[in-house]
Amino acid sequence: MPGVADLPVELFFDGIFTFLPVRDLLNFGATNRFFNAVLSDEAFWHRRIQQDFNFSGSDTARQTGWKFIYKRLSKPDVYVWGLDIPGVRVVSLAAAGMSFHALDSKGDIYVWGVLEGTSTALRSDGFSEPSKEAQSPMRLDLPAKFRTLSCGRLHTTALDATSQVWTLTSWGRPFRLDSSMVDLSSPDTTPVQAESGWMFSSILTESGDVLVYWPSAGRFKEAIDAKIEEFDSSDDEAFKAATKARPSESEPNVVPCHWWVLNGADPVRLPPIPASSLPEIRCTGLAQDALDTETKLVKIAALDNNIIGLTNKGHVLRYGELYGEEEYLTGRWEYLPLFSDVQQIKDKLASSDRDTNANADLILPDTMLITHVSASFETFFAYSVGDSSSVLMGKHIPAQSATTQHHNSLINNFDPIIIPELQNQAVISVVLGDYHYGALTATGKLLTWGQFSKGALGLGDPMDIEVGQPGGFASEERRLHAVHPRVGLIGTPPEVRVPTEVRFDHGQKRKRLRYCFGAAASGWHTGALVIDLD
Repeated sequence: MPGVADLPVELFFDGIFTFLPVRDLLNFGATNRFFNAVLSDEAFWHRRIQQDFNFSGSDTARQTGWKFIYKRLSKPDVYVWGLDIPGVRVVSLAAAGMSFHALDSKGDIYVWGVLEGTSTALRSDGFSEPSKEAQSPMRLDLPAKFRTLSCGRLHTTALDATSQVWTLTSWGRPFRLDSSMVDLSSPDTTPVQAESGWMFSSILTESGDVLVYWPSAGRFKEAIDAKIEEFDSSDDEAFKAATKARPSESEPNVVPCHWWVLNGADPVRLPPIPASSLPEIRCTGLAQDALDTETKLVKIAALDNNIIGLTNKGHVLRYGELYGEEEYLTGRWEYLPLFSDVQQIKDKLASSDRDTNANADLILPDTMLITHVSASFETFFAYSVGDSSSVLMGKHIPAQSATTQHHNSLINNFDPIIIPELQNQAVISVVLGDYHYGALTATGKLLTWGQFSKGALGLGDPMDIEVGQPGGFASEERRLHAVHPRVGLIGTPPEVRVPTEVRFDHGQKRKRLRYCFGAAASGWHTGALVIDLD
């Protein structure tokens, strides 16, 4: 006689399991081997973790471990100066130039630091002032629930649960973008990703188009300045006071945002990628049916005046000259083969001078499909997934106007930096500060390297680290001369060139096992989301 195990698996995934509490699911999985295997499906737990915790993992290339993280997400820790946000389940972290933004499992945004630290605010000012500091995490009181956050130097771009795009040029007066170009009426106008460049915001649509706008320049700045003037010059004193977004005595840790809708200014749409001119990349491991589909952008990353694009077939592209509304058309899409095609990278290494190229003997995988890109300021990364993952770093890519290539040239043979210690490490995310970097692995390790940046590497107090070790001083003499009895640390340890694992038990009596599932960096700071395994 047929039993429950004979029902189509799709009926469980799309129907029955969606209505069962997790405790019942786990009990169900303990009944026999069949249901144990069914309830170990990564795609199911990825969907369930999005549904229950608002945790998409879209800022990483994670493919496995969703059930493991789900079971431990009840109380994650945020490691930023030992920070704790009581009663809040943080699932995503983003860093701006002088601040942090956290997204919780309910879709609420928490902020701390200062969004615009190049000027100062008065103690009496509210959070309508971009330079108003939040000394501890504060929740933004907004009418939407959010899925993703992306920070530039002095602004943040967010995508809410209904695919609406929001921009924060101050924490007290965020605005939602109202434009026919993002009205969700078609794939061309439905945002799937929102990314902040250093000074601009960008949107990837479902169709693969890229939209760009500059909150601090051009038509958008005019619209923002006009709204600020409207708020600040109102004759209604109660209304004017409300627009200042001052926290109340009853809710001192909540910013009462006076949000508004920006209309009358549209983003610019970048020219389409030259899909028909892009070569088929060898050795990606893609099946023929995937190769036969339309080539389009599926991810973007934004840095200073540039956007890095990634297609569904592994092409890494760059669009430059994004200085403003008047200049953007002087840029163009370029294909970066040395960030896309493993065979071309191998050929480049083989032809290089072994005496000058430290990577000449580096062994690269036989197949490579770039699946993720990240960027900030003047640096970007492209990386693949799996145990044989490759991580390619691009730094200081020349402006398109500065190159001697013909304006219509498609190919840019810009060389990647290949750090041997990051290869084959199952890297799923790379985060970037001004002069320091972090790589998150699928096994829950966070590796950092670069300049000391006031401790942003997270490797510990350099005075306590053994001389000659990563994060420590090069010699005992330098260590002793780096500290002043009254001032404290006046010297900094040398740059860490080899990615080094961060420990999350500094200052504790016993070693504790912790699993890092998220990280963020910008400026001179780094943050991590960590689960306690003990």
